[in-house]
Amino acid sequence: MRIIGGRLKGLRLNPPANLPVRPTTDQAKEALFNILYNQFDFENLKVLDLFSGTGNISVEFASRGVPEICSVDRDFGCINYLRSLIKQYELTAIKPVKSDVFKFLELETDKFDLIFADPPYDLPQINMIAAKVLDRDLLNPEGYLIIEHPSMKKLDNHPLFLEQRKYGSSSFSFFGKNAL
Repeated sequence: MRIIGGRLKGLRLNPPANLPVRPTTDQAKEALFNILYNQFDFENLKVLDLFSGTGNISVEFASRGVPEICSVDRDFGCINYLRSLIKQYELTAIKPVKSDVFKFLELETDKFDLIFADPPYDLPQINMIAAKVLDRDLLNPEGYLIIEHPSMKKLDNHPLFLEQRKYGSSSFSFFGKNAL
C-alpha cells in the first residue's frame, strides 16, 4: 500500500498486521483519484472518510493538499495507527474519530464535498450507507458520495445513484446530484 500522489507520493504504508482492514488497492485508488482530480479543486475540499481503516485514503487526500479530512473508524488500533501517521508526517488536515460509522452519521450535521466509504465487504448494512448519508443531506450540492464494495454487489437502488465503476473484484459506486 503506497501513496500515489502529492507531497507524500511513493510513501509505503506498513500498518500492523493485526488490523481488521482490507485496503483499497493501489490500482483502484489511482483510478479513483484520476476521476476526482478532474472534478475537484483538492485545496478547497472537505472530505469525510468512513470506515477509514489504516487511513490510506485520508492520507492520500492530505498528501494532495485537501485541508479538512474527517476519518471515522470504530477500531482503536486503526485510529491509533492513523494518529501515528498524522504525527510522523504532520498531516494536520486529518481529524481521526473513533466511532461506529452509523452512530456517527446519525449525529453528524456538517456537510462535505466528498464522502468516501470503504466498509467491510461482508457488512450486512452496506446497502444502507447511501440512504444514511444522502437522506441526512450531508453532501454539499456539488458533492459526491463514493462507496467501495464488491463488484458483484449492486448499490443502484438510491435515486441519487450515478454510476458504478469496476476495478477487478472491487467497484466504486458514485452518488450525487450532478453527473460525473
